[in-house]
Order: sequence, then structure tokens, then C-alpha cells
Amino acid sequence: MRCVRADCPGSYGPEGYCDECGRKKPDKPLASVPSAASPASVPSVATVGAGSTRASSGRTRGSSRGGLGAGLIDIARVPLRDPATAVMQDPKVAEGRRYCAKCNEAVGRGKDGKPGRVEGFCPNCGTPFSFVPRLRPGDLINDRYEMLGALAYGGLGWIYLARDRNVSDSVSDRWVVLKGLINTGDADAMAAAVTERRFLVEMDHPNIVKIHDFVQHPDPKTGELIGYIVMEYVGGHSLRDILMARRAEGARVLPLAEVIAYGVEILPALGYLHDRGLIFCDFKPDNVIHAEEQLKLIDLGGVRRADDDVSAVYGTPGYQAPEVAELGPSVASDIYTVGRSLAVLSFEFRGFSTTYADRLPDVSEVPLLAQEESYHRLLRRATHSERDRRFQSAAEMSEQLLGVLREVVSAADGIARPTLSRQFTPERRAFGTGAGEVGEGTVPDLRPSDVAACLPLPQVDVLDAGAGFLATLSVTDPAETVKQLEAAPMSSVEVALRLVRARIESGDLAGAKAGLDELAATDPFDWRIDWYRGVAAMAGGNAAEARVSFDAVYDELPGEPAARLALAAAIECTGDADTAAKLYERVWRVDRGYISAAFGLARIRLAAGDRAGALAVLDQVPDSSSLHIAAQVAGVRASLGADVHALKHDDLIAASSRLERITLDVERRALLAVEMLEAALNWMTGTRLPGHRLPPGARVLGHELSERGLRFGLEQAYRAMAQLAHDPDVRVALVDQANAVRPRTLT
Repeated sequence: MRCVRADCPGSYGPEGYCDECGRKKPDKPLASVPSAASPASVPSVATVGAGSTRASSGRTRGSSRGGLGAGLIDIARVPLRDPATAVMQDPKVAEGRRYCAKCNEAVGRGKDGKPGRVEGFCPNCGTPFSFVPRLRPGDLINDRYEMLGALAYGGLGWIYLARDRNVSDSVSDRWVVLKGLINTGDADAMAAAVTERRFLVEMDHPNIVKIHDFVQHPDPKTGELIGYIVMEYVGGHSLRDILMARRAEGARVLPLAEVIAYGVEILPALGYLHDRGLIFCDFKPDNVIHAEEQLKLIDLGGVRRADDDVSAVYGTPGYQAPEVAELGPSVASDIYTVGRSLAVLSFEFRGFSTTYADRLPDVSEVPLLAQEESYHRLLRRATHSERDRRFQSAAEMSEQLLGVLREVVSAADGIARPTLSRQFTPERRAFGTGAGEVGEGTVPDLRPSDVAACLPLPQVDVLDAGAGFLATLSVTDPAETVKQLEAAPMSSVEVALRLVRARIESGDLAGAKAGLDELAATDPFDWRIDWYRGVAAMAGGNAAEARVSFDAVYDELPGEPAARLALAAAIECTGDADTAAKLYERVWRVDRGYISAAFGLARIRLAAGDRAGALAVLDQVPDSSSLHIAAQVAGVRASLGADVHALKHDDLIAASSRLERITLDVERRALLAVEMLEAALNWMTGTRLPGHRLPPGARVLGHELSERGLRFGLEQAYRAMAQLAHDPDVRVALVDQANAVRPRTLT
């Protein structure tokens, strides 16, 4: 709908505010206003106030529904707060928060039952301090901003709410926030404000509070001009406020999926700053506002340029990275603050600024971390003591955090949420599917070498100098591939990794290891080196060594199902079935494309005696999969179970019904029928409990569930196999088996 003002070319957004003049849409149409406004287009707009907008630069700042929840979960919208209710009625700074801006010593503290001074001089260094708001309701700043009152007291001073007279009228008010300084004598605080004015006005991101202006106003006591930042008013609640409200309701923390969604939503805002050479420095739950369906990064007072070695660094104990004091802030230190914030929001993090100021609690102290291993690994990487071991960009962390969110949500409701990986190809083939193969006699154990040949591959970096050359390789023989790669016209990381893979496939494990050592000397933090170390170890049958390597990859990529799949296979091969099953289950829940995970989970459940659990996961293999039939065959065998002594007639009937529904060729059907009928006959003649009563008319593959009926069925199955046999000796042997198993008759 067009704005009702005749001289305004704007339109009302979803919140009911004009994207040009900022006026609120009237509740009823105004008879004196034309029904249509000028069709002239306007520049892109920036969100301001409680949903209103003003003209901005050439980039769009839409006020429509954000991506909060990443399309995976629904997060309740936070209603916009009435500005009048947000103002502090009696603005005071708690004595426990009063510190000298220069030496950080406690000031303004009470003594002998008397309250502390709100103004005075630091007894340690003599620096003046004041915790009294300089602006009062009704003050007019720069002949434009009319003060309503103080909103809060932040790290760099008082924050005020004002009405912008330039765009406010009888129809609506447009509110803005003014942030002043703690102390006019604080050079660092003044420098921070000036820094904001210089480059933050140009910031234009939907998840970053918009800086509109920089104004000055004389101090009411000294007359000295004080600078104020003018920014948009975000009328929601901070993540810290939301956490406190949940605690008041009895919930100690926020739901994990909600916390992760907050991280996924706000990381692009940090990435936007990082791409422009800026470091936020002081990220924490207090500085993120949830307003309606969007998050906003606020309090940009600590933002500084990445190459700034002079300006003061602002941070908060418990959130700030340990190396900042010595090395200064960096992208990695911002990543650290995000990880710490996620931890504070998701579990009771007592002592986070003291005992655990530079580390996470042990999993034994936090049940959530033990339950959600991928989330724990993500936090560990984000808050690693060595900044080179953390995520190196907000985009990298966001990608892995989104993968963890998919896992957490899928584990909660059982609905798969797959997505294409930017790090891995799909698995080349499914491994461990022997239970679905007919004609093998016995189901083979999982072999590490088979796993190595089937695992997904790291995606090729298309920006690598050798990517084009690798795309031209068409030979399939590993030895020939090695020759071509050794003669490659250029050297690059991708060419070297492809050569490692070819050497593994050709059996030259020593050559592959040497190539990986060379790569590690250049870049020890490349997770692909650990990946191929694990593949090489599996190819050589050393599952224990592979487990260590794949565990390192999981640490680096906690949101990747492929990393969990590889680790699960290596762990299973070492004999730790329970741990492997947990990983297989998490992979399968989030992505039904990893068929190896389904077979692995079913295999372990069946070995543990959980026949129903094994059948449940095999039945989840989609009929669109090329291994759907194999899963059903495995289901037939799972119905029979590994222990014939545990069989019941219901199991035999269920297995028979399952086999009859499977579309198989004659030979495979006959082979599987022999397996089933032999199991049924053994149960009938040797392991059935005495007195076990069979239901009348019970049949297996069309044959009466009795010794006589099963023997006739086996005879028919052996003769059918004999007719299909090409080898005369095999044919004779099968006929002999048929004659031996048939029941005695008079003819």
C-alpha cells in the first residue's frame, strides 16, 4: 500500500511504517488524502525505529521476515516494545558495575552503610567518574532529537531514547537511540565514538543496527561539547534478557535448537564486518536484540579495524579470547566470543568468567555436551585456546553450525533434513551391505578396506590452480592415474591430494603417507590431510589409526555427516559397537542418503539382539534408493535373526511375508528361500520349545509350518537352484541335497 501522504513516494512495509518518511499507516483511511501516491521509486531503505524506515544508500535493507530458524525450526516472534515502557524511570548504575574507565578499579562504592558516590574521582588514579545521565527528558539535541529518557547503561556509557522531529508528526513517531560517553575525560571512550562515526555510518546489513548520524551537545555542567551516536531503535529484547526471562519461568537455559539458530542468524552480520576489515570485539548475548522475527547486532562501540594497533580494545571477561591482551583482536577472537555466547545460552555455565574463563566445562559436568557431541565439538573448536585452530571465518562457523542444527532437530523429531555438502561428495558406494547380498553364504564382517573404497571424497577447490587439470583426468586405473598426476603440468594442493588418493587406491600406502607429510609441513591445519590419513589407514586395515584421524576431522567439521560416518566405521572396526551405533544413528537421522549408516546401525542392533530396532532402520531405506531391495533382503535375514534359538513362529511368518513382497530374480529368490526354509526347519526340529503351539494354517513361503511342509519346500528350492546351475557338479550336488531333505513318502 502506498503512503497516504501526498508528497511521499514511499510504501508501507509489513510492520505498517512507510519506507520513506517513516510515518505509521493510519488505522482508518484518511478522506482528505488521495488514494494513490506518486509512482516514483525510492532508494533502498534501512530499518529504523520500531519498524519504520528512512532513505539510505544504494543497497537494500528490507524489513520483511528474516531467516531466523534457518527454515528448520520455528522461533516465537518477540513483539516490538513500546518505546515509552523501555525508558528507565530512575536511571541508576548498580554499585557493582561502577569501575574507573582508566584503571578499571572499583569506584563509587558504598561504605559503612552509606551509598557510594555517583560522581567523583577515582581514588587509585584520580580520573573523574560520573554515572549520572547527562541528558534529561525533554532535552533537544541538535535541534532535532527530543529526549525521552535513558534506556540503559552500557559498556561505553549511557544509552538514550529520543524522538526524531524531522520525521515524526501527528500520525506517528520515529524513535532513535543516542549513545554518549561514560566520561568526557576518557580519551579511549571518545576515540571509540569518533571511530564509530568514521566508518559505521556506512554499514548496511539487515542484522546490524543502523548508525544514522553523529551529533554534539554541550554538557549541562561544563558546557563542553559531547559527541553522541544516533542509531536506529530496535524495540525487542536482548538474548540475555530472553535468557533471564526463561530462568524466571523456571527454565535454566534456552532450547539448544533455538540457541544454534540464533548463532546461524547472527554470524553473517559478523562476517559482513570481517569482510570490511572490522572486528566487533565485544560480542555477547547482551549485544544481540531479538525483535519480531529478526536479530540485530547492537552496541558497536567496540568495533575497530583489524589493522588498528593503537585504539583501546573493549571486551567482557568470560567472553573475550585469552590472546587478545597480547596479540590484539582478530576474526578468530570474534569467533571465540560467539562460541562462548552459545555456551552461556545453552547450558548452566557457572564460573564462566572465573573458573572457566578460558575453557569449557568437562562433559561430565554438562549433560547437554555429553548428549550432543557435535555441538560440543563445535564449541571446542570455536573456543580453542589456539586461535589458528578455531574457525577462520564467520561463514565457516555458520556452515558447520547449520549442520549441527540439522542434526539436533532431526534427532529430536526423527525427520531427515539432508542438504548438499560444500565439503564432501556423497558416498561413492555403500559399505557394509553384505546382509543385503544374496549368495554369499554367510554375511561378511565389515572390512576396513571396503570402507576406504566407499567413503565420500573431499570436494575439489575450484579456485585451486590444478582444478582444471584434474577435471580432464578420465582414466580409472589407479596406477595410470598416478603416472598422469606425477607428470602434471603444475603443482598445487589439489593435485597433491589427488595423487595421495591415487596412491592409496593403487596400494602404495607408503607413498601416500609421504605425500601427506609434505602437505602437513605446509599447512598442518588442513582437515583433508587427516581425512586421507584415515582413508589410508583403513585401506591398510589399521582401523585404530584411522579412528584417530577421522576423530580429528570430526573436530574440524562437527556439522558434516560424512565425518561422523567415517568415524563410526572406523570405531566399529575396532570393536566399539555402542559408540559406532550412536554415530551411525545421528548420520542416518539427518540424511537418508548415507545408506552405509543404515546398514551399520542395523548390523549393530541385530548383533545386540535388538531385532525390531534393526528392522525399523532397514525399513527406512527409501524405495527410491538403489539399495532398497538390499535393505529388504537384509530385513528378511534380520527377521530370522542371528540366533535361531530366539526365533518364534511370528518371526518366521514375518520373514516369509517380507520375502514374498520383494521383487527378485529366480536365482536369488531361490537362494534366499533356502536360507529361510533351513532356518525354519532347524527351529521346528531342534530349537522349538516343547509344547509350543503353532497357529492353525501357518505357512512359510506357501508351505505348511511343519517339518513335513518345510522339507517339501526345501526340496523344491534346491531343485529350482539345480535347474539354474551351469556347473554339472554343482547341479548334481543340489539334486542330492534335494533328495536328502525331502520327507519320506510311500512313492
